[in-house]
Amino acid sequence: MNFLMKITYTITAQDAGQTIHQILQSKLLFSTRLLQKLIQEQHIYLNNTPIDTRMMAIPHEVITADLSSPEDNSHVVPTAMDLSIVYEDEWMLIVNKPAGTPTHPSMLHYQDSLSNGVRYYFDSLQLHKKIRPVNRLDTNTSGLVLFAKCEYIQECLTKQKANGQFTKKYLAIASGLFKQKQGTIELPIGRKEGSIIERCVDFEHGQPSITHYEVLQEIHQEEENYSLVCCSLETGRTHQIRVHMAYLGHSLLGDTLYGTSTDLINRQALHCYELSFLHPVTKIPYTLTCPLPIEMKQLCNHPL
Repeated sequence: MNFLMKITYTITAQDAGQTIHQILQSKLLFSTRLLQKLIQEQHIYLNNTPIDTRMMAIPHEVITADLSSPEDNSHVVPTAMDLSIVYEDEWMLIVNKPAGTPTHPSMLHYQDSLSNGVRYYFDSLQLHKKIRPVNRLDTNTSGLVLFAKCEYIQECLTKQKANGQFTKKYLAIASGLFKQKQGTIELPIGRKEGSIIERCVDFEHGQPSITHYEVLQEIHQEEENYSLVCCSLETGRTHQIRVHMAYLGHSLLGDTLYGTSTDLINRQALHCYELSFLHPVTKIPYTLTCPLPIEMKQLCNHPL
């Protein structure tokens, strides 16, 4: 795979009167910080010649930003891992994370997080870039995680998250049967007093949090009823789906932090099955999915 990460832009007649710097910010959405870094490295070119970005734009000339420079990623230990790759190109990598694997390294998971596996994979490709997950999932939540292969892609997708272009859908198995089969939960979420992990609905100090849900299937058992629910988020608070569902009285199966344990599944039944975004370079819209893992699939009979 070719990792010559170069963004090109052909100056148009409408760009007349602007500087190269202004075009890079307005048309290609480069941040001031990243532009300063590329200018210091002399990695901004006009017709393949390094330039001062303060010069005025001339129609039909070609601006190039080279993002290929190697980076120090030594703070993440490379660990051999079987990655379930859903999509990859020269700009990004999307992986289906299994439950039980943290997204980021930590003191307790210094070598066995998904980021450790991605570092090992990048090394195998001779791609010397920092490990940049654009979204994260709780350790015991499975599903899609997108890793940007350079700073520019991370910045663009972070902006898309803020303006609603980067969206995620989750499949959850919640306890009980819902009276309303679809709806919107708009309840503020904050940190629970006395805990560094647990969150709660907090009407006084919590941050605005919005979850849309739709019941896809109801499962009836002799001693237990539960529901397969599709959830989409307008906000991305820690544990948002888990907290909102528990507040409604429908804690996720296996969620021992906000509900109770069950013999049906040994982790919270939550899976990020869909990511949608606009590719920052090609401008092609993408919607990528991955199916329910077996431990959730065996609890319902749904094609997702």
